[in-house]
Amino acid sequence: MPFMIGRAPIRRTLNYLNAGKLVLKDKIKVFSVAYNIIGQNNAGAKDFVFWYLPQIQYKNPDVQVATLKNLTPTPFIKCYLEDGKQILVDIDNKSKEEILEHLLHTIGKSKDVLEAEAIAAEKKDNPANFGAGCERACMCEIYGQVPCSGVVTLPKVMRGKYKNAD
Repeated sequence: MPFMIGRAPIRRTLNYLNAGKLVLKDKIKVFSVAYNIIGQNNAGAKDFVFWYLPQIQYKNPDVQVATLKNLTPTPFIKCYLEDGKQILVDIDNKSKEEILEHLLHTIGKSKDVLEAEAIAAEKKDNPANFGAGCERACMCEIYGQVPCSGVVTLPKVMRGKYKNAD
């Protein structure tokens, strides 16, 4: 498999991307990380970008994620909100786990909010749903659909058996 080539190919698997913990709040539109690739104070930021940034991008498809390398003496994360405000997080001399935990508490959604969104996404009152436990038991109950073949026989034109029998 060609996607399993390179440094730490596990980062490109769906199981790894789904395991991400950080889901950003809805008001965050841009998430940027600035760090240097050399220096001991940048090691945690570099590891954070390498291991956790793909998960953040996967879990937050509506957020623009930018990385800025070698442009600043100290590493930081800056989040731009939809109302024009900015959140600046200093990540100097922190490990990747410390950075993730800090972001979870400051700009991440809480577990209660995530559970409520998951329940809302699974709503069963969609009128397009049919079957056991739904508003309609069969597709034929919807106006404009073909009636059940158990009640009314389909015309021969609509049955595959007679399609090419001309």
